[in-house]
Amino acid sequence: MMHSEPSAARLTEPGVQGHCDGRFASVRAAFEATFREPEELGAAVAVRVGGQTVVDLWGGWADAARTRPWERDTVVNVWSTTKGPTALCAHLLADRGQLDLDAPVAEYWPQFAAAGKSSVLVRHLLSHRAGLAGLREPLSLAEMYDWELITERLAAMEPWWESGTQSGYHALTYGFLVGEVVRRITGLLPGEFLHEEVTGPLGLDFTIGLPEKEAGRVAQLVSASATVAGEQMAFAELPPVALASLANPVITAVDANTPEWRAAHIPAANGHGTARAVAALYGIFAHRGIVDGHRVLSPQAAERAREGQGVCRDLVVGMGFERATEIALGMWLSGLNASYGPNPRAFGHDGTGGSFGLADPEADVSVGYVVNRMGYRIADDPRKKALIDAVYAALEPSRA
Repeated sequence: MMHSEPSAARLTEPGVQGHCDGRFASVRAAFEATFREPEELGAAVAVRVGGQTVVDLWGGWADAARTRPWERDTVVNVWSTTKGPTALCAHLLADRGQLDLDAPVAEYWPQFAAAGKSSVLVRHLLSHRAGLAGLREPLSLAEMYDWELITERLAAMEPWWESGTQSGYHALTYGFLVGEVVRRITGLLPGEFLHEEVTGPLGLDFTIGLPEKEAGRVAQLVSASATVAGEQMAFAELPPVALASLANPVITAVDANTPEWRAAHIPAANGHGTARAVAALYGIFAHRGIVDGHRVLSPQAAERAREGQGVCRDLVVGMGFERATEIALGMWLSGLNASYGPNPRAFGHDGTGGSFGLADPEADVSVGYVVNRMGYRIADDPRKKALIDAVYAALEPSRA
């Protein structure tokens, strides 16, 4: 939806809009509280319980100048929250017998066997255990937009550590690795496959990349108000493997607002969607394979997605968590950090700066949150914690 520019410099402060069941008033209160922060811009949150949408709220501004209100159909880049839908593509293929998660990656991608990677398994890609967290050679942003270039470099690369022994967050390479396996099997890039098999047929407002025709309804990302010097100092303190994963190349909100970023296919980081769509996509896992009455995955495949691959201090982001973490087959388990609520078997994925998707099959709940004013954290943004606490507080009477 296109929005005309207002005649005044700013519109009246837009309030929170949408639907919230009375039982989940605490979620609305937590969401509204985020807008009391002077720097907050726009956001949306959606909660599904038992396959039904019980919360669908949005509010604030879609641009830094505060001239364009966040609308029901506003979409925004959700950064690494994209990894859940990308993992879904692999689980769809595994469910159909087209992909064996315990097979060597080279069975589908022969060139990948180079540099001692013949024993790397598909499950190692999904669980960030392949040892390919980032390229060693410097990478420009323009080069990252070249799918063939990146996948060729990854195929030729020697792992940073022995594959399968430890996790190290593959911030950007995850999407190319899992995505190339999807492409080798289907002939489609993962975003194309996701659209053809899930989001298109089900009408879910989520894409990897953003079609140019949708540019009029995308929210502008705004970085956390940290100094550039402070950000550079933080990067300088990272070990080489973490630096390769998180800062090769450095990508800013300014970069992610460009047509070039939106036109690229980066299945680890440039999904664009609504909170409603994120909650529905993660809800496939929470509702044991079903969304809106349509079976997408078998119950067994939906359960397999949260199969833990070993607790450890992640080599890239481990020190950012109070306790050791565990990555399942595509997403992070809530674990002892309670990153996705009190159920340690709940799981999901955050996007740097604040967005997240959550799935809890025991509670039959899924949550999607999208935001354009980025926070400082790669994961566990304070806004996320407040919303998750409010969801489980509302659920508690029925779970008692």
